[in-house]
Amino acid sequence: MALVLHSGPGNKNAFKALIAAEYSGVKIELTKNFEMGVTNKTPEFLKMNPLGKVPVLETPEGAVFESNAIARYVARLNDGNPLFGSSRIEQAHVEQWMDFAATEVDPGVAWYLYPRLGYIPYSQTTEETAIASLKRALGSLNTHLASKTFLVGHSVTLADIVLTCNLYHGFARILTKSFTSEFPHVERYFWTMVSQPNFKKVMGDVKQAESVPPVPKKAAALKEPKAKDVKKEAPKEAPKPKVVEAPAEEEAPKPKPKNPLDLLPPSKMILDDWKRLYSNTKTNFREVAIKGFWDMYDPEGYSLWFCDYKYNDENTVSFVTMNKVGGFLQRMDLCRKYAFGKMLVVGSEPPFKLKGLWLFRGQEVPKFVMDEVYDMELYEWTKVDISDEAQRERVSAMIEDQEPFEGEALLDAKCFK
Repeated sequence: MALVLHSGPGNKNAFKALIAAEYSGVKIELTKNFEMGVTNKTPEFLKMNPLGKVPVLETPEGAVFESNAIARYVARLNDGNPLFGSSRIEQAHVEQWMDFAATEVDPGVAWYLYPRLGYIPYSQTTEETAIASLKRALGSLNTHLASKTFLVGHSVTLADIVLTCNLYHGFARILTKSFTSEFPHVERYFWTMVSQPNFKKVMGDVKQAESVPPVPKKAAALKEPKAKDVKKEAPKEAPKPKVVEAPAEEEAPKPKPKNPLDLLPPSKMILDDWKRLYSNTKTNFREVAIKGFWDMYDPEGYSLWFCDYKYNDENTVSFVTMNKVGGFLQRMDLCRKYAFGKMLVVGSEPPFKLKGLWLFRGQEVPKFVMDEVYDMELYEWTKVDISDEAQRERVSAMIEDQEPFEGEALLDAKCFK
């Protein structure tokens, strides 16, 4: 009996097994005339997977469901398959990135895409959370891929197959160029993968989404029957009124909970005014922008913080170090309304030092930032004492990108505004 994959065409989860089969020299037949909602409800299908989900692989030894398990099964039919890596640690890393693709990337794409396709109810709050989660995952992935072509080792593994398939609907249906351009290494990786002959044989030509699907319109409210449609004869017994529950989609949306920083007393410092001054000052920066900052600064409404990377000994490659900063700033996007930052890469030779200055609304580093941005724990955070003239001057020097900085060359400086 040949291996039979039960799924309709274009299913990105079915792609995983089909691509793994191409790399492994395994033959799989894809069922014909599969109709979602019909074929997967038959007793024969439910015997293979009681949940009625696809894909399902039918084998001489029994059925296998769950797409990653199917892909593993197919790859293991070829003893010593390089798709699992060439050592125990590589095997562990393959499993690691497969789990990452399943738990970090796939849910983010799904919760962003499916509501806009009408598969599940749309919620703006859910979408914002999905986008933030997806950007966090892609930012981490972007950092990993900065110096790598493949996720593990120097050739395609099962991890690349699974991750690329989980990214497929994102790139093809909702993640436009303006979204993915924030993650250049992820872009390069995805297009490299889908251009591989074995991927292309299964997926065909992949094109990036040009626009985001619109939010579906809510179903129109039920209309009351017109008077002329009601029979003139009164019923012998008046019917009891029925209590009709409004559909969930028609409920008034709950107000989005306010960020605690929005509940702070008003500040005399207008953050956007400072960001505008910083961006527009082209000459006499110290006299115009720096002086303007201290004139605007409100120590009661805002606080300044120095951050120093804890693991500078790891910063041995300049472009990888700079990519660390870029990924960090991408993940800080969730606090753009409440923060301004400068990140410096210091040193003329490795190991390079990462130092930063951040202006936050309130008197503490915002809790939601500490909770959501994992990079935060990689830095030591020290609150600036503006009564200390040396610390005050250090703030000015960091805003100005002063070089040399603290006696060392300034390799790079990035601004978050």
